[in-house]
Amino acid sequence: MRRVALSGLLGTAVEFYDFLVYGTVAALVFGDLFFPKADPAVGTIAAFGTFAAGYVARPLGGIVFGHFGDRIGRKSMMLLTMVLMGCGSFLIGVLPTYDAIGVWAPVLLVALRVVQGLAIGGEWGGATLMVVEHAERTQGSRRGLWSSFTQLGAPLGSVLSAGVVTLVSTLPDDDFRSWGWRVPFLLSIVLLAVGLFVRLKVAESPLFAQAKREPLDKPPVVEVLRRPKPVLLAACVGIGAFTAQSLLTGFMISYAVDQGYSRPQVLTAVTIASCVALAVLPAASAFSDRVGRRPVVLAGAVASAALAFPVLALVDSGSPGLLILALALGHGVAQSTMYGPLGALLTEMFGTRVRYTGASLGYQAATLVGAGFSPLIASSLLASYGGGSAPVSLLLCGGAAITALTVWRMRETHTDTLDPTPSRTTTPTPEGTPR
Repeated sequence: MRRVALSGLLGTAVEFYDFLVYGTVAALVFGDLFFPKADPAVGTIAAFGTFAAGYVARPLGGIVFGHFGDRIGRKSMMLLTMVLMGCGSFLIGVLPTYDAIGVWAPVLLVALRVVQGLAIGGEWGGATLMVVEHAERTQGSRRGLWSSFTQLGAPLGSVLSAGVVTLVSTLPDDDFRSWGWRVPFLLSIVLLAVGLFVRLKVAESPLFAQAKREPLDKPPVVEVLRRPKPVLLAACVGIGAFTAQSLLTGFMISYAVDQGYSRPQVLTAVTIASCVALAVLPAASAFSDRVGRRPVVLAGAVASAALAFPVLALVDSGSPGLLILALALGHGVAQSTMYGPLGALLTEMFGTRVRYTGASLGYQAATLVGAGFSPLIASSLLASYGGGSAPVSLLLCGGAAITALTVWRMRETHTDTLDPTPSRTTTPTPEGTPR
């Protein structure tokens, strides 16, 4: 169980490092390097547009890798997604800029970002299911705690990406723009080797091995969409967490630098907030094993909405200390409380033979809506209304409200037994019972 959990943690950390490095560097220099003919505001919007392209590809990746993960197995898909992510990131690191190859630079950048999106679209489902399905046999009452290891991959990847970018951003500005920004992407090859080494030693999910004996009559995505309510609720319940994550990490780097903070100050604040998340995530997940997934996620959503305007006010203060406090509260505490139980919650909503597809599709649809377009919308609103942080705060409140309303409509699942039958899904309403 420890080996499986370590595989989930390291694998998702490596993949999220690759994925989040893009968002960090895009906020700092991609507008100038790949969209130089645009004015600064439009360049930032264009850079976040390529950021969104990766999120658009994530639901497709969830469907594709979910299909084969439910047909063939979890482990092989986990290895394939890691290879695609690592190679895509490395190629971004060697990609010529607009000055060298013209319009082909942003075209290739978008293409590689789509590859990253496809890979991470299949990564989370495979890693989470491996951990939770292994835990079901020996640690069934602690599925939330064990699933938090894969959830920890996001803040750990954020710490790694922000740390590396912080180091290279201390270079003289000309050096950072000419070659320093490439270093975090090139390091992906080293991290890829580490991740593959760990994952090759993990056995296939025992629940899947049992369920595989009963073949599916239809493709997993068809089975999932025959009863669309669970996957729709799975998508909506994650929107608040991903909206907060996206706005308070990648987007916040660009926003805070525009407010007068230095790059190292902002990246340090993001790193500290991610370290806070590393403590809050497992605590929230373990607590959800005791009191249920719904109360914990709801508490995080309420806290995120309540803190939305105070957090942005602290950022606008111009104080580096208050910037750290703002991100620690908004991202490290409130967002992590929403995000922690999601791994177990989404896993418990689908039967074993369609679980990879169902959980991945719901999760990645939430990232598309919550994280993929939030920075683009926020940048556009700020450019249209001439500044002021109110649009960002309102987006945070909106995402939290969607999560809170969805949780109210869901049935509690933390005491359910994971079902190895081919195509069971739960009907997650307060009055519903598992089908």
